[in-house]
Amino acid sequence: MDLRNIAIIAHVDHGKTTLVDELLKQSGAFRANEAVAERAMDSNDIERERGITILAKATSVEWGDLRINIVDTPGHADFGGEVERILSMVDGVVLLVDAAEGPMPQTKFVTAKALALGLRPIVVLNKVDKPASEPDRALDEVFDMFVGLGAEDEQLDFPVLYASGLGGWADTELDGPRKDMRALFDLIVAHVPAPKQIAQRDAPFRMLATTLSADPYLGRILTGRVESGTLQTGATLKALARDGTRIEQFRVSKILAFRGLSQQPITRAEAGDIVTLAGMGKATVADTLCAPEVDTPIPAQPIDPPTISVTFGINDSPLAGREGKKVQSRVIRERLMREAEVNVAIHVTDTPGGEAFDVAGRGELQMGVLIENMRREGFELSISRPRVLTRDIDGQRQEPVEEVTIDVDEEFTGAVIEKLTGPRKGELVEMKSAGAGKTRIIALVPSRGLIGYHGEFLTDTRGTGVLNRVFHGWEPWKGQIPGRRAGVLISMENGTSVAYALFNLEDRGHMFIGAQEPVYEGMIIGEHARENDLEVNPLKGKKLTNVRASGTDEAVRLTTPVRMSLEQAIAYIDDDELVEVTPTAIRLRKRLLDPHERKREARAAG
Repeated sequence: MDLRNIAIIAHVDHGKTTLVDELLKQSGAFRANEAVAERAMDSNDIERERGITILAKATSVEWGDLRINIVDTPGHADFGGEVERILSMVDGVVLLVDAAEGPMPQTKFVTAKALALGLRPIVVLNKVDKPASEPDRALDEVFDMFVGLGAEDEQLDFPVLYASGLGGWADTELDGPRKDMRALFDLIVAHVPAPKQIAQRDAPFRMLATTLSADPYLGRILTGRVESGTLQTGATLKALARDGTRIEQFRVSKILAFRGLSQQPITRAEAGDIVTLAGMGKATVADTLCAPEVDTPIPAQPIDPPTISVTFGINDSPLAGREGKKVQSRVIRERLMREAEVNVAIHVTDTPGGEAFDVAGRGELQMGVLIENMRREGFELSISRPRVLTRDIDGQRQEPVEEVTIDVDEEFTGAVIEKLTGPRKGELVEMKSAGAGKTRIIALVPSRGLIGYHGEFLTDTRGTGVLNRVFHGWEPWKGQIPGRRAGVLISMENGTSVAYALFNLEDRGHMFIGAQEPVYEGMIIGEHARENDLEVNPLKGKKLTNVRASGTDEAVRLTTPVRMSLEQAIAYIDDDELVEVTPTAIRLRKRLLDPHERKREARAAG
């Protein structure tokens, strides 16, 4: 069959996965009576719960005598490393933009990569049937973004469609018939070129590995587009690193191709198609899989370096082992090493002593997703505050800086700008009206300054602001950035919290726990209203007497405690604190110092 390979680019929550659902349905990929989940491409639980795409996934639809391979790409900056490599597999991109919000940071980030590769975009303005949509403004912003990214004249002459992924239609005109996705299918056929690799089917086999995963039956598997030649199951291939070094030679045990939502085994892969190979033992992303006579690797996009590091340790609190089954450091290490094998953006290193591991990655959300997966598997962990990784360039210390785009009500603009450009060392780039009484603020802020800021941001904007961030680049170290200002309330006893004690502690600050919850010495149970830490007793019950007085027997009414999500807890803690993560609970506590650390800290204090 004739082939087309396309990727869909969109920001978080712009409707990309919903649109792919409709393409699958209307192309006949499902049987009439087949039960299909909503957002079928979001295959794991966390993707469904959070409404974000974490892993890049491919699917395939048939339209007439044409097969279209569609790659659904992640829309969050923490998983942007996947996106850059995926673009090397396709010949065209569909840029999906919310008609109300316009192009957002992740859209800009990925589109820049696509334009640099010479891909010609198709622009789809989604959600045009919503009352707040402004398709003309969104289209102007897309054009301005293309110009700012240095698009060529051919790329600036892009076709535009108006669509509603939820409604299941796309039209060339805003007031079109609004029936189905035929206009998008026809435009893909006409605008996206067939893979140029098809002409190379007689050359030796070569394929660039772009995504890595593991299968319980097939082992390590690599996905990519066949650049040249053909391949039969059972053939011998070798793997070359980016510098041409030979990694291994292996026999192809299985060839899988995307057909609808599933991968099906095929006996022959041809140039231009996107396939998955099994049989290798060491090859990874950015390596070239090729015939034994080939000596030159395919140029590959280097894997982006990690920007933050988090320490994963055993749970050594008094409640350790009560809620999870996997608590040993050996088991934690094995799980982290398995993750590093299939997720090339994560690096794991052992720390002295062997009971904790430094895990480096692209951002807080990526770390949060890994920790959430582990706790659901029955692990108990203690997690440190994220540390931003720096690097030395020509003897100068440099740190990662992120581009932050904020949409906020005009009345809160001053508070947001003051926080970003003051203590957090941000630099204001642009401020403009976003319509409907909102202001759009764009700033460059050190990654260090954004750790723990999201909670403050929601408080400052009363929950109405929207914050998006994307890695911008490396800049000289900007000096000291102050951490959390408020102190914490620390339990001085082991036992079960008492409502009467918590009621009397409410004047001291916000509580993180409710009544009848297990607590222990050193556990953080709330935020102090002042800057210092305070040890308190949450177990202190009411003294009983034989004297009755008015008001003595009134029921205690507690304020609802603040319950933090995993990412909020990790961003909240200070350097001397940890997050205790178990399958059923997230607790904060002070870090227990071993004797050597106590001596070092005593020496440092004089």
